[in-house]
Amino acid sequence: MIELQSVAMNYGGGELFADVTLKLAPGSFHFLTGPSGSGKTTLLKLCYGELVPSAGQVHLFGQELRQMRRDDTARMRRRVGVVHQDCSFLDHLPLAENVALPLTVAGRAADAAELAELLAWVGLAPQAQALPPQLSGGERQRAALARAIIMSPDVILADEPTGNVDWEMSLRLLTLMVELNRMGKAVLIATHDLNLIRAAKSQVAARVLRFKDRRLQLAGADL
Repeated sequence: MIELQSVAMNYGGGELFADVTLKLAPGSFHFLTGPSGSGKTTLLKLCYGELVPSAGQVHLFGQELRQMRRDDTARMRRRVGVVHQDCSFLDHLPLAENVALPLTVAGRAADAAELAELLAWVGLAPQAQALPPQLSGGERQRAALARAIIMSPDVILADEPTGNVDWEMSLRLLTLMVELNRMGKAVLIATHDLNLIRAAKSQVAARVLRFKDRRLQLAGADL
């Protein structure tokens, strides 16, 4: 579905990373770790076409990124759900409408029953009419996940989704991600939290990738 081949990224004349090869296949589960500034967020942006690599190729659902037209990119992004590290919402809209925004942007009406089911799945049914400023950090993260998957994407990309929540909520978010993976979704989570990775490996066959010395490596048992 998403494949990076010998990809490099340069910023300001300096190399961020190089020779990155990665394939996100249906049903795969990957963690991405490494020091701050090593390129984790940049790699995620390559995976949904927000950035173009300095070298190498990015194939998104069979199309090479540089050859995609604007309409191709828009269609592709409906197949990728992204949970950003700092999830933002429209504060004047209730939670349910915020979650349904991707449908609105795509010109589709939200099915009330399906939206209610999704909010219940992430444990936010009681907060459906709450405004974003009224939500806790954990509720915002679960709302961000709900918004990311409302278009039924094939791939879920999450950038530090548990960075601002406690351990109990981290495990709850992980459980939701594992459930999505068991539905056949490819999942890639960028995280600093090695305890989260250890918890996941007891539930799912996850591969752990690590940026080190500007290269992407398969992490070993030292995690």
